[in-house]
Amino acid sequence: MVATCLHLTGFVASFVGWIGMIVATSTNDWVVTCGYTITTCRKMDELGSKGLWADCVMATGLYHCKPLVDILILPGYVQACRALMIAASVLGLPAVFLLVTVLPCIRMGHEPGVAKYRRSQLGGILLILLALCGVVATIWFPVSAHRETMIMSFGYSLYTGWIGSALCLFGGCIIVCCSGDAQSFGENRFYYASGSSSPSHAKSAHV
Repeated sequence: MVATCLHLTGFVASFVGWIGMIVATSTNDWVVTCGYTITTCRKMDELGSKGLWADCVMATGLYHCKPLVDILILPGYVQACRALMIAASVLGLPAVFLLVTVLPCIRMGHEPGVAKYRRSQLGGILLILLALCGVVATIWFPVSAHRETMIMSFGYSLYTGWIGSALCLFGGCIIVCCSGDAQSFGENRFYYASGSSSPSHAKSAHV
């Protein structure tokens, strides 16, 4: 029962984290930049926002973005962070699918616990990989962007990426390390025995 609860906790945390990774990948508010000194930018009330897909200008009543479509002139760190975040978002799909198929409420015939255990471990490993991709991208991007321009603060997209990476790493580690052994995986469920004539045998459990 404890292993099942831990598995569910890891799945929920990982799913929420994966959604956060997708949000971070698709939005552009990674870092808030300033093309002048901080004092000048505050007086002009004009700041910049830099992300994976566009550079934006934020001012009073104005929010204009310039898409970063020319791959040949993009800095290497932007292209690398794009690839890492896309890879993380794509890896989450098979990971979530594998983990859904081994949830306690899902049954696929008389499948042995060993097969479910292997799918669970594979899903957990994929979650750890996508979390590492997110961690590298969300650290590499602001460090490299700071070398080009002055960063005033981090944007909500970057915070979303950090939180999503942490949740995926947390959930993946729980699933890999706390799912129990292969023989007893998924066998601690209650079921109703069919054709039982005695009330005391109506409900059985595998321990």
